[in-house]
Amino acid sequence: MRIGLISDTHIMQGMPGLEELPPKVKEVFNGVDLILHAGDVFSSWVLDELEEIAPVLTARGDDDTLYLNRRVKDKHILNLEGFCLHLCHSFPFSGLYPFLYPPWNCPADLSNDFDATLDEIIHQHDNIPDIIVFGDTHMVLVHRHPRLLLINPGSPALPDHRHMPGTVAILSISAGKAETEVIQL
Repeated sequence: MRIGLISDTHIMQGMPGLEELPPKVKEVFNGVDLILHAGDVFSSWVLDELEEIAPVLTARGDDDTLYLNRRVKDKHILNLEGFCLHLCHSFPFSGLYPFLYPPWNCPADLSNDFDATLDEIIHQHDNIPDIIVFGDTHMVLVHRHPRLLLINPGSPALPDHRHMPGTVAILSISAGKAETEVIQL
């Protein structure tokens, strides 16, 4: 199973540089089985465009307050090929915010403190999924912990909150393995 991962599109008519989905997104997602959008879509027609490629599920972002439709929920819990996946916008465990959210963000060099804090969180919760896909930070993060795969695909048009080509990701699940590839647009 191949799943397209996208977040923080912030696409809105009249927003210079953010009026349409970057064309390469459709190229990269061609042939995926499902698309998961981790929120801050802004315009529901973006989901319509993505749904021309594959079914779409979306986590409501903190800026997604103007529309509701069948694809958008605060959180999706999915069972895919034997993996439990949570799709949300903001990372669900506040104890890790200092590692994930600016100005403290350090995804390129996650310290041992990150995994130690993650271990504590896992031991405190009974229903930890196998995979968490989230957005909000506009920064790519793929971190494999022995018990949990964390994925933030970044933003296709506003990486690090700057107008420039960004990223999406592909999650491939097969034979009991989950692999992530981040694609620079």
